[in-house]
Amino acid sequence: MLKKLDAYIIKKYLGTFFFTVLIFTLIAIIIDLSEKIEDYVDESVPLNEILFDYTVNFMLYINGLLLPLYALISVVFFTSRMAYNSEIISILNAGVSFRRILLPYLVAGGFITCLHLLGNHIFIPKGNVNRVEFEHKYIWKRNDKGKKKDVHAFISPDTKVYIRSYRERDSVALNFRIEKFENNELIAVLKAKEAMWQGPPNKWRLSDYERRSFDGMDEVFENGNGSFIDTAINITPADFVRYLEHKDMMETGKLIEFVQIEKERGVGNTKIYEVEIHRRTAEPITILILTVIGVSIAARKVRGGMGLHLALGVAVGAIYIFLSKFSTTFAINESLPAVLGVWIPNVIFGMVAIIMAIKAQK
Repeated sequence: MLKKLDAYIIKKYLGTFFFTVLIFTLIAIIIDLSEKIEDYVDESVPLNEILFDYTVNFMLYINGLLLPLYALISVVFFTSRMAYNSEIISILNAGVSFRRILLPYLVAGGFITCLHLLGNHIFIPKGNVNRVEFEHKYIWKRNDKGKKKDVHAFISPDTKVYIRSYRERDSVALNFRIEKFENNELIAVLKAKEAMWQGPPNKWRLSDYERRSFDGMDEVFENGNGSFIDTAINITPADFVRYLEHKDMMETGKLIEFVQIEKERGVGNTKIYEVEIHRRTAEPITILILTVIGVSIAARKVRGGMGLHLALGVAVGAIYIFLSKFSTTFAINESLPAVLGVWIPNVIFGMVAIIMAIKAQK
């Protein structure tokens, strides 16, 4: 059962946390608005789109990145004040162990962690769809990325597609070829000079085509030079052109399905998407770890007071962010498994948190 002391600490934690979120959100919005105000004026962007399509979703996005740091700053700030006012010493003198003091911190931190998990896996990706589309409509009009030359992809276990190059402006694939296999033997080939996208469901128009089918030593050849055929192929323009933020726009369930499809097709490196999947879970857990570290730092009354505690807290947050980006980069570049690259910072800081809690003021 939670005691009055627990309720007091939880109230302090959550109150300070949401106040910190409010302050930093306002700062982020002001800075972002100052950078984009000229584009808004030049493009005559409607106010309702700025507020509801972009600003609201930008708030979700930027806070999703910084919630662990907010939690650390909040814990250090209000715990340092409690220590400065001798509240922590009074609690310890009353016979409450430091480990027991951690309980309400972990309860409040667990609540924030749950919010962050829901945001990372569901709400932030949904909001990113509107935010990213808004930015590409009015701000970053040429910010796509994808493989457009020498594309090899399996559209089914026994069917392979090759495209020499993809022309984005009119959705045309040049030097298009489909190869069909049976028992590891080539049984059919369909070539076309151009393949033009006709729209869903996966409809393409092949012009100047050649069709060959093989049955042992026998071959059937069809020359469609100067003519075209319409056919359904399990590939779309989205497979060639994607926003740089493509991974941020998919809920975790859809992202897992996307990675599976990409692996089956043998298309490129999926590590960046696998890292994103693990990051969405690992990052919220960081809140609990940094909460323990923050309490261990700020619970001790020192001469430097709150300023020293905040400086130490920010330093810990900076080290965590650096280590997180460092290991993630290794994971994306295939040097580390995705799950290991994402969770290494949590493992290291988790051990640090345990050691600091054990050695904290008793």
